[in-house]
Amino acid sequence: MGYPATHRFARIAPRKARLVADMIRGLGVDQAMTALDFSKKRAAYFYRNVLKSAIANAEENDADVATLFIKESRVDEGPTAKRFQPKDRGRAHPILKRTSHLHVVLEERN
Repeated sequence: MGYPATHRFARIAPRKARLVADMIRGLGVDQAMTALDFSKKRAAYFYRNVLKSAIANAEENDADVATLFIKESRVDEGPTAKRFQPKDRGRAHPILKRTSHLHVVLEERN
């Protein structure tokens, strides 16, 4: 079963968000929330909100919040916005503004 939550089109590169996703995978929700609170990574802010949403989804389905842990936390690549930075002599350098889809699935320990 499981209790999922997703943040789609988050304005952070997937490579950076995966560092935080790997950090919290397998932890209990209270440990994960503490780790996200003290993390200096920008992706921790996004994942904190996704985790809160997943906990709320679990509470709606009458799950015991004390026994929840993060079964799955993954980052999928979203669409990339392509921009250009003007450079000297009429040149243009591309800038890729990457987005991510952040996923969290909670499950109860037996």
